[in-house]
Amino acid sequence: MGKVGFYAGSFDPFTNGHLHVIEVSSKIFDKVIVGIGVNILKARRFDQNKMKEAMEKVIKANNLDNVEVITYDNLTVDSAKEHGANYLIRGIRNGMDYDYEENIALINEEISGIDTIYVRAGRLGALSSSMVMELLQCGKDVSKFLPKEILEII
Repeated sequence: MGKVGFYAGSFDPFTNGHLHVIEVSSKIFDKVIVGIGVNILKARRFDQNKMKEAMEKVIKANNLDNVEVITYDNLTVDSAKEHGANYLIRGIRNGMDYDYEENIALINEEISGIDTIYVRAGRLGALSSSMVMELLQCGKDVSKFLPKEILEII
């Protein structure tokens, strides 16, 4: 299959920042698997299967033919290995993200042998799912932060 990247997250909700990471990754890897994981420390705000369906529509609308969306409920590295991934993909917004992600990457590499690559968020560096949710709860327009297919389900 070649180079396979595994981009994991809760994607709750999926944002244009996430889409940016996928677009960049799809140019680097032969295949990108986007894994919607279960974080036992967080309650989901949106149904995982509905989010998966909406994300698949976003992927199709953006002609990202080498990207597949899955759901999983085990360790990210285990799911990545099950899907033949050579690398984990993580989006980085700032130095705090780097410090946090680097600690996880070191453990992931230790237990699985899978390395992590980082994709810069670029102009979307201030965007987070939590921020989008706060704006939504305060009645603000978030249409510039979310793909239209995601807006339709939230």
